Amino acid sequence: MDDQQLIRYSRQILVPQVDLEGQVRLASAHVLIVGAGGLGSPCAIYLAAAGLGRITLCDFDSVDLSNLQRQILHNESRLGMNKAASGALTLTQVNPSCVVDAMVERADSDSLGEKISQVQVVVDCSDNFETRHLLNRLCVEFGIPLVSGAAIQTTGQLTVFDSRAKSSPCYACFLPEHTERAELDCASSGILGPVTGTIGAMQATEVIKLLVSGTSHLVGRVLLYDAWLCEWQSVDIVKKPGCLVCGA
Repeated sequence: MDDQQLIRYSRQILVPQVDLEGQVRLASAHVLIVGAGGLGSPCAIYLAAAGLGRITLCDFDSVDLSNLQRQILHNESRLGMNKAASGALTLTQVNPSCVVDAMVERADSDSLGEKISQVQVVVDCSDNFETRHLLNRLCVEFGIPLVSGAAIQTTGQLTVFDSRAKSSPCYACFLPEHTERAELDCASSGILGPVTGTIGAMQATEVIKLLVSGTSHLVGRVLLYDAWLCEWQSVDIVKKPGCLVCGA
């Protein structure tokens, strides 16, 4: 780490839990972020600014005017542009030393599996259950920690699944794959922009903690955030022995 990098990350290196050793770990880390929207935007920006060595940003969607109220990776000059490509431009401006790969196609199990096998942490910033369950299955298969976030209207949730720990539940323990549940989205239900900022920034914090210390205190519990009432709740998640994804 050269003198300029030491100055750039000096305030972060001063944090005892990070220190110089942790900063070096961040510089050598590779993280996959799936979703370059409301959650992925603040998460990716904070990780790039923190000195992450490599980020793969995955999103097949294009930038729309209705996105700009919360998706701070993008701007009006990029309307119609792929979100992963737009996000890569922003991240290289935030920190030129961060290598950013843009996955601009719709991800499937093969393409995601190949990428997940190469990274240290996966961040789920997607907006649908199909993608969340796909990422969960692959992270369990490859033994990669999964930082999961979600937000709708004025509420959000955050948790970490770490299949490296035998006691850790997976996303399917929390919400089984074949559970019938209404699929809410921002287009039909609405979203308060800062809620995605709060959850996305906290996802970045959990990624940094996993990379620096190897652990997260969110494994086995989910944080529920009500922005309108300004309330947080913590709910335990139990590993299910009969889980079809991570069970024995």
